[in-house]
Amino acid sequence: MNRGVADYVIRVATDPHDLPLQAWNDLLRAQELPTPFMRLEYFQALHASGSAVASTGWQPQFLSLWHGDELVGACPAYLKSHSYGEYVFDWAWADAYARHGLSYYPKLLVAVPFTPVPGARLLARDAAARDALVRGLQALAAQLQLSSAHVLFCSDADMAALQGAGWLPRHNVQFHWQNTQQTPREFKDYLASLQRDKRKKIQQEQRRVREAGVRFEVREGAQISAQDWDFFYRCYTLTYRAHRSTPYLSRSFFAEASRQMAQHWLMFIAYREGERLAASLLALDPERRTAYGRYWGALEAVPCLHFDACYYQPLAWCLAQGYQRFEGGAQGEHKMARGLMPVGTQSAHRLAHPQFRDAVAEFLAREGEAMHDYVNELEQHQPFKKA
Repeated sequence: MNRGVADYVIRVATDPHDLPLQAWNDLLRAQELPTPFMRLEYFQALHASGSAVASTGWQPQFLSLWHGDELVGACPAYLKSHSYGEYVFDWAWADAYARHGLSYYPKLLVAVPFTPVPGARLLARDAAARDALVRGLQALAAQLQLSSAHVLFCSDADMAALQGAGWLPRHNVQFHWQNTQQTPREFKDYLASLQRDKRKKIQQEQRRVREAGVRFEVREGAQISAQDWDFFYRCYTLTYRAHRSTPYLSRSFFAEASRQMAQHWLMFIAYREGERLAASLLALDPERRTAYGRYWGALEAVPCLHFDACYYQPLAWCLAQGYQRFEGGAQGEHKMARGLMPVGTQSAHRLAHPQFRDAVAEFLAREGEAMHDYVNELEQHQPFKKA
């Protein structure tokens, strides 16, 4: 791929361990919205643990862009044989293809498996390298005769490059807490900033947890022991079992991720009468003072324990540590009552079939208008006191 007098070379890796760790992470640090989930160690842990591999429907096709011996672009791409673990739903598109006798799968997906966290997806040295990555994705999809290509939860820079190449934008919403200079560093003062009914409900929910005899301990980074991880994983699998589902991530994934990325994990463990009862897991970006709610589970149901373990304890910790952002994960407008406000997310899609592309474009335009109206409506229900 020519860039003036210099040549770009694109390579496709079927194992993230084949890519240069330091060079990938250096690219990531230079992006507008890096997250720990885009570190190469994270993808390597997913692969080594068998969590995101061809046999689970995630066949790696990682693109790397080279200028001589220098890595100037990269992205985590997968051939997908299903749409599980993505959180941007295209089941209706796959069904429409099937009803017309066409194959929607496999498709090409650029995403962090099982992780609906917005951030940079096309790691690039500059705009030219990002455009080259987009052309590389299109060339790979065409070469493999795929129905479509998708980039999920991408950054603004990614979206600009993708839309510039004719990809279709899709918009959704999540709920994040963001700190301000006016926000206090103690949870009781944070509660005082909420409207009276919201504050009272949170206080009642925390009171019910305390009256059940539950207390919390927090472990950060290397403080999280192997026994802590074992207990957390037991809780994690119970959550999936309660929903009659199968966990996406294996115990060995958490072992590998905790070994290679210890500084990026925070765990809250709930105790009752000295016995462990529940656990919630957050990921951390200490440099950017951002926390990400990830997983939770409990050995038994305790009223309001989920809210305390997944929202109130993390928010109190973020306030005390001076963190500026807490992302509560996908979906859930109930999070607004806890002070997590709507934030737009975006993805981009390219469909090879022209008639299906036109139909999806029309659908996304209508969906985008509805999403805009939905966010505007949510903004009218602020949980905070009016200034």
